[in-house]
Amino acid sequence: MGKVKIGIIGCGGIANGKHMPSLSKVSEAEMVAFCDIIPERAEKAAKEYGVEGAKVFEDYHDLLACKEIDVVHVLTPNNAHAPITIAALEAGKHVMCEKPMAKNSEEAKAMLEAAKRTGKKLTIGYQNRFRPDSLYLKKVCENGELGDIYYARGLAIRRRAVPTWGVFLDEEKQGGGPLIDIGTHALDLTLWMMDNYEPKLVVGTKYRKLADTENAANAWGPWDPKKFTVEDSAFGFIRMKNGATIYLEAAWALNTLLVDEAKTILCGTKGGADMLGKDDGLRINGEKYSHTYTTEPDLAAGGAAFYDGEVPEAADLEAQMWIEHVLDDSKPLLVKPEQALVVTQILEAIYKSAETGEPVKF
Repeated sequence: MGKVKIGIIGCGGIANGKHMPSLSKVSEAEMVAFCDIIPERAEKAAKEYGVEGAKVFEDYHDLLACKEIDVVHVLTPNNAHAPITIAALEAGKHVMCEKPMAKNSEEAKAMLEAAKRTGKKLTIGYQNRFRPDSLYLKKVCENGELGDIYYARGLAIRRRAVPTWGVFLDEEKQGGGPLIDIGTHALDLTLWMMDNYEPKLVVGTKYRKLADTENAANAWGPWDPKKFTVEDSAFGFIRMKNGATIYLEAAWALNTLLVDEAKTILCGTKGGADMLGKDDGLRINGEKYSHTYTTEPDLAAGGAAFYDGEVPEAADLEAQMWIEHVLDDSKPLLVKPEQALVVTQILEAIYKSAETGEPVKF
């Protein structure tokens, strides 16, 4: 296989915490250019992860003008996802855009249209699909072992873990708080497992009940209430066209001990499943011979869908499979932009319903 030359746009937290470390482990990938509005961050990334002679830019247009770049990773605040992704696609680059796809559905649609128009590849960074429990449960669902999945819950609940860095608390740049930040992962997993992307009706509520607390207990230290311009929790009731029901829960700060993140619970006509087992495990339940049963599969080595041996980190497997798809169309693209668009549409509908007090119909 040849080398895929990659440009990184946005060298902040998600770039350093996920994308660049994972790409550095992919033998077919080379990070050749880095861009950030804070030049020092791009320079630091180039030194740590770039090839010799890696280029550094402050303006992403200059990076996109580099003809040697094959792939661009868009790792910016949500409001910049669409314009940068569209520009990159039109510049002839394949694009990995960090989740959520966009700040709103109009921008997400424009991204999808640009990918179709240019013929370039586009995927969205929902790395939780690449966890061993997710890959195993997807096989269970595909094989029909749960039957018709008609009720599901998406969970993204933190007791006190409000991100206080970057622009997470800025509604203008992010489009929302925990719903669009971590709720998006839980919804993506749930829709993917159900293989159901046809919503009919959405009812949503959102709250800003704890955000004004001074000196609040928090995993990353107290937040500044004046900068906290988004919700601290949000909840959505989603009815699908086939009659299935999904309940989505998302919170950065909620007075509860029932905390879990990027998880789904599925209930079908033949069985059920949840990602609430010990050590981030998976439980499958059903009945056989007039008795109920619960099983917890061993998700140790060999549990990944496409690899054997040591279980890779979800972000590492995401990067590996993305680069393999860029090099070879026959390799699977696990996160399709059409699916990510529906996630954004539902999130937007929850916010709209919360603001108007009315259901949103599709």
